[in-house]
Amino acid sequence: MGKAKVKRASTTIDMTAMCDVSFLLLTFFVLTATARQPEVMPVDTPASTTLDKLPDDNLSVITVGNGGKVFFSVKNPEVRKLTLKNMSAKYKVGFTEEEYEKFKALDEFGVPFKQLRALLSLENDKRTLEVQPGIPVDSTEELSNELYHWTQQARLATVEFNRDQEGKVRNWVDPGAMKVAIKADAEEKYAVMNLIIETLRNQKQNKFSFVTGLRQEQ
Repeated sequence: MGKAKVKRASTTIDMTAMCDVSFLLLTFFVLTATARQPEVMPVDTPASTTLDKLPDDNLSVITVGNGGKVFFSVKNPEVRKLTLKNMSAKYKVGFTEEEYEKFKALDEFGVPFKQLRALLSLENDKRTLEVQPGIPVDSTEELSNELYHWTQQARLATVEFNRDQEGKVRNWVDPGAMKVAIKADAEEKYAVMNLIIETLRNQKQNKFSFVTGLRQEQ
């Protein structure tokens, strides 16, 4: 008895809808993504085998390099803006709303506070390492130790921001106190590093991280 022939169904799949969705997603990510700014002061960090990762938010980074220059950054742009407002009140230096917005977009900086307005007036490609002498730091808690007050006001701004989000965002989870990381060149001298560590300790900030490169275990 002969076998009945089964009519083969077409296996063609219309991919038009999937292509449309793919391009819509691609367009969304391109329009919403922010380009990562190049580091003003790249440093060659020492190597370690530590695998702990730093958070993407709720973090400030103190960068040290180029013969002792100190740079500071706050990862959250809103906290960054609040920090400048706090520093403006402490140092009695006024800023315009446009300058606050420029500072909000500034990833890191390394100038004395009195030179900050001049730095903000420059174009992004003009804010080079050469025009930034570093943030003043010493062993005191006076206004002369500007790194002390930048880190202190950033911590206070983080608390203020988190409390504000708690009232605005549903199911908001408070991430806690701002974390501090030190990113220093491997060849940086001990004296500068000691001033930075003492500055943090004077604020009872006894827990902080060192940014290092990954080294394989022997």
